[in-house]
Amino acid sequence: MEGVSDIIDLNCDLGEGVGDDAALFPLITSANIACGFHAGDAETIAESCRLAVLNGVAIGAHPSYNDREGFGRRALEVDDATLLVEWSVQIDAVRVAAAEAGGVLAYVKPHGALYNRLQVDDHLARLFSSKMARANSGDIDVALLGLPDSALERASTREGIDYVPEAFADRAYLPDGSLAPRSLPGALIADVDLVAERAVAIATGRGIRAIDGSRIAIRASSLCLHGDTPGAPALAAAVREALADANVDIRSFA
Repeated sequence: MEGVSDIIDLNCDLGEGVGDDAALFPLITSANIACGFHAGDAETIAESCRLAVLNGVAIGAHPSYNDREGFGRRALEVDDATLLVEWSVQIDAVRVAAAEAGGVLAYVKPHGALYNRLQVDDHLARLFSSKMARANSGDIDVALLGLPDSALERASTREGIDYVPEAFADRAYLPDGSLAPRSLPGALIADVDLVAERAVAIATGRGIRAIDGSRIAIRASSLCLHGDTPGAPALAAAVREALADANVDIRSFA
């Protein structure tokens, strides 16, 4: 695309049974597929991988705590050995389904409370990254997607894992650059024009307003859009249009 100076990936949580996945796949470049522990099952994993391959979308595993009741949003206390098994089961489920659909598992992005904890818990981040490093061998090179300047980024970098920093156009940020808790008023942004404006600001490196009005810089190679947001397909389409108008090239990092 002539004149393009910025590149961004659009990732979305899918296979969770709460949104219009078929309408979203043509609008994104990377799919975070629920692995069955917070949502989804073998059938939805297979269908999500099929749609990803059909639409040329990179396939990602979206593992969580074993918490269907809480949609993976409860920070459970689980021993390391159990976590390693749970992560392997979830990631392998998507890896196998991707291969059966004619694709490949390109990356892993943790979900919910597990995602949040991995960004700040050095021990858990090292455990997760070392597990990924052991799985990456030969021609297998699965990336990790998460927040910039986090415990997970530091741990994965030490393990030699490709790390992709992401940002959220539809979530509010605190002044320190961390995500505002969902419990705070205004933490979830549903205004289509505002989300599109923030997406362009992040993709072009201009920074965004934190929840207190201060301006913060966000380093990101990928933008996350939530598939369970009301009107998610329309929001994703608006974000794509705004990025294209700003001469931002939308393509997967994988």
